[in-house]
This record gives sequence, structure tokens and C-alpha cells, in this order.
Amino acid sequence: MQSHTLRKEADAIEDPAAAAARGEFARDLQAALAKRPRQLSPKYFYDAAGSALFDRICELPEYYLTRCELGLLSAHAPEIAEHMGAEAEIIEFGAGSLAKIRLLLDALQGPGRYLPIDISGEHLAAAARRLQQDYPQLQIQPVVADYTKGLRLPPRLHRGTRRIGFFPGSTIGNLRPDEALRFLKQAAALLRGGALLLGADLIKAPAVLHAAYNDAQGVTAAFNLNLLVRANRELGTDFDPSGFAHSAFYNAGQQRIEMHLMSLRKQEVGVCGRRYEFVEGETLHTENSYKFTIDSLHELATHAGLRRGPVWTDKHRRFGLLWLDAPP
Repeated sequence: MQSHTLRKEADAIEDPAAAAARGEFARDLQAALAKRPRQLSPKYFYDAAGSALFDRICELPEYYLTRCELGLLSAHAPEIAEHMGAEAEIIEFGAGSLAKIRLLLDALQGPGRYLPIDISGEHLAAAARRLQQDYPQLQIQPVVADYTKGLRLPPRLHRGTRRIGFFPGSTIGNLRPDEALRFLKQAAALLRGGALLLGADLIKAPAVLHAAYNDAQGVTAAFNLNLLVRANRELGTDFDPSGFAHSAFYNAGQQRIEMHLMSLRKQEVGVCGRRYEFVEGETLHTENSYKFTIDSLHELATHAGLRRGPVWTDKHRRFGLLWLDAPP
């Protein structure tokens, strides 16, 4: 009986990092709902359920981004590996399911260490365990963190070891232009003497973009609405997901896809003891996905202190991989 009681008490003690993350989520959600227009960071999509839904999105027929990037990585992995060099440390920002890194690991001669960074600790830990089973000789050190903020990484394994950043999936498009510049400046500092391999979605026909974010199976809609489910579970809010609809469209003037959760009726939502009203048609803006040209990416990278290197694109120029050298 005593053992059972102690176990229950231990279970009730929350991990301090998880408690801090939940507190940040609560503060950010309240701040988002208190202002007009309402907008919340897309990083809150990625609890375990949201990360799993995103993995499903990457397999959808309409979602060309993952196929294009995997094709580029597969075709050019030997060349990319030559640029990385032997025994490099690879740091992946927003690592997710760790699927893309496998193509590079298979082409590399003895990578020194792999540090995947992701905000979803549970999803990252499971993915790292699977990767370790397939690459038993590789030193894998997962880092649970928000890579858009100041990062502290473990010291380099050896003095002079090159660090290569990997930022795939056009995740840079989820950042506002000022946030993207700040991230690239941070990456340039972290990767001194190394380089960044950046994946980015390129500007294309709006119809292609619209289909990618409004799939016929409704997986992207479920991914968007899961944000409300997560808030209910973690923060005790009383969102009614059936009272909101997924809305995604291409804003040509801003060169970005916008994702919103649109209120289908007048309703109130309780968050941490406060009530917030939605009128019919009002939205919570949940994500931007900026699209780029190669020139605009190079201009952004140059402002951050990175130097342009090789560029790889698919034959339709839907997606680009850019090698960007960090300062010496």
C-alpha cells in the first residue's frame, strides 16, 4: 500500500520542464486571444498527436514538399556528404521524425555526432530510439528545446570539429521575416567554421499551394484543430473543436500560405479563468508558411552572415536545398 501511495505521489510531481512549457503555452494563448487580430505561434501544433499528424501530412499526395526534398536529398547526398566532410557533428533544427537525416547518414563517412533538436520531447525521444537501433555506432544526443530561442548546445566532441546545421522541410517559412533573420544569425554563430543545409519551399502556382494545405483527406484540418484539443487537455480550456473550421489560403501579397481556425458561430472560450468571445467568422491565425525565391533566400542568408554555396532544386523548381557556409 505504501509503495502504491508513493508511486501515485511521484506520478503527481510534474517534470519541471513540462510544467514550464505548459505555463508558456498558457501565457501565449491568453496573449493571443486578448489581441486583434488573434495569432498564436505554430510551435504549439507539435505535441505528440500533432507531430504524428504532421508525419501523415508529409505522406499525402497533395503535399509535394516532402517528396521534392527527399528526392533532392537522395539524388545529391554523396555531393552534400563531401561538403560536410568526415566526423562532422550534425545539428538538425526541428528534427521531427528523423526521416530525412537517414539519407545523409547513409552517405557520410563516420559522422561524429548527431544532435536532433525539437520542441516535442516525447516524439523526439521515440524517433531517436528508432534511429539508434538502425545506426548503433552513431552517437545521438537529442535536445528538447525551442530552436527559435537562444540555444545552448553541448560542447563540441573535439576542438576543431565542424558543425553542420540541417534545417529541412521549409520550416524557415513558418517564421516571420524578422524571426527568420534572427534564427539564421543564431545558426551562423552556432555553426562557426561549418555550414547550414537549408530546405525551402519556392514560389509557385497558387493552386498547387492551396491543394497542399487543403488535402482531400482532411489531415491538415485535423492537424490545425488539434491545437484546440491540446489546449483543452493541457490547460483545461473549453474549446469546442466542432465550433471551428480549418481555413488555409495563399496570400499572394505576402507570399505566404496562412492557416487559421475560423469560428463558425458566436461563442465564448474559457482559458485559465478568463473568458474570450469569438464572433462568427473571427479567426485564430495559427501558421504562416512563407514561400521564397533562391535570390530572396540568398539575400536573407547574406544579411545573417552566411555565405552562399551550392544550390539544388528539382526539375520543376518547386523546392530548393541551399548550402550556406558559416563564418570561419
